[in-house]
Amino acid sequence: MAFDYDLFVIGAGPGGLAAAKKAASYGARVAIAEQEALGGTCVNRGCTPKKFIVHAADVALQDQLAHSYGWSDCKRHFDWTKFIKSVHQEIENIHGSYLDQLQKAGVELIPSKATFVDPHTIEIHGRKVTADKILIAVGGHPLKPEIPGIEFSISSRQMFDLPYLPKRLAIIGGGYIGVEFSSMMNALGCEVTLIDRDEMILSGFDDDIRSCVQEGLSKRGVKFIGNSTAKEIKFSEECLLLTISDKSEKIITADTILVATGRAPNTKNLGLEKVGVSLGEKGEIKVDEYSRTTQENIFAVGDCTNRMQLTPVAKAEAIAFADTVFGKKQQKVSYDYVPSAVFARPEAASVGMSEAKAKEKFGESVKCYRDRFQPLLLQLTQDEQQATIKLVVEGESERVLGAHMVGENAADIIQSLAVAIRKGITKQDLDETLGIHPTSGEEFHLFE
Repeated sequence: MAFDYDLFVIGAGPGGLAAAKKAASYGARVAIAEQEALGGTCVNRGCTPKKFIVHAADVALQDQLAHSYGWSDCKRHFDWTKFIKSVHQEIENIHGSYLDQLQKAGVELIPSKATFVDPHTIEIHGRKVTADKILIAVGGHPLKPEIPGIEFSISSRQMFDLPYLPKRLAIIGGGYIGVEFSSMMNALGCEVTLIDRDEMILSGFDDDIRSCVQEGLSKRGVKFIGNSTAKEIKFSEECLLLTISDKSEKIITADTILVATGRAPNTKNLGLEKVGVSLGEKGEIKVDEYSRTTQENIFAVGDCTNRMQLTPVAKAEAIAFADTVFGKKQQKVSYDYVPSAVFARPEAASVGMSEAKAKEKFGESVKCYRDRFQPLLLQLTQDEQQATIKLVVEGESERVLGAHMVGENAADIIQSLAVAIRKGITKQDLDETLGIHPTSGEEFHLFE
């Protein structure tokens, strides 16, 4: 059978774009459909605009330190509206760059919703096209709890479109999205209350990291309410009233309520039931180690699957897919030692196993090295924020299983360690490697 395309990609986020360009580099005829904006969640409503807000918040925090470094006090005004306008302008620039990349690669962009007709046929704009291979890269969307008044809340999608900076912000959910927004908005002057169902934020991270980030944000003025769930939101002319429940009921007053309680795959209304693609309990697409679904010619990568929900992971899965299917080089992604970060202040980052996971797998042979210190940046100030570093090692060789950090430049430091840990370094290797002085990173080479 002759097909219109060798590959049809549904979704132009990080995974879809990477797969389309890589497949085209092997000579494949490729089309990619996107019903919203190029770049997916990461560029439009996630990583990129979020990091711009992190930088804006850092400017505010630097202002707080300026007097200790000899700068005269000066009054500054943060213009949220002007700032957000600049962020959206830069996102438009990124869209233009992606469009250029697709054109240079020879990939056809179709700005349309795409749905399955059969395993080789896609419907777009009321017409049908065929493809030998089809890749689903549709990402995910924020979830909201089904409670009365939830329509008065917003998700992370709307945070970047707020017309004004709220004076009082309540955040439901203590995962990395909620924690990052609590840090950013607090630094920009909002009164922030974060409500989490667990006692500590950042479930899934090492416990030392969780407690250090929570402690650091508490010192900066973020209010945490743990072991609590949201019950109801009421609208009044002057504010929103959020009822939460722990041992008793409390009411939180806020101007804006952000819900950050998780994400779900965008797999509804694709017609997957027509083509034999199996889904998991949460709607995620089931795939094998080569990103193949239960339909032989249909593949899936990124947040719509049952794997790690990180932009670099989606890109790696996409490139491995294109290498395998069109480059004839069997490639699969290793999910061991994938670093991750929480861009709060204090910043946190991890790679490898937490202490709990390591002990679960290796038992009593696991040891941990910890250190806390005040970063040099803060030693002239009244800020008592502490940095924390931790190594999780195993056996007599003290092979490093995990590295964790809370503090300045944690993401960059842990990212550098990820390569070494993946290659099997030991604590002795770190001990024998000379660090750069004075830096926070050198502390990983100075454990007693």
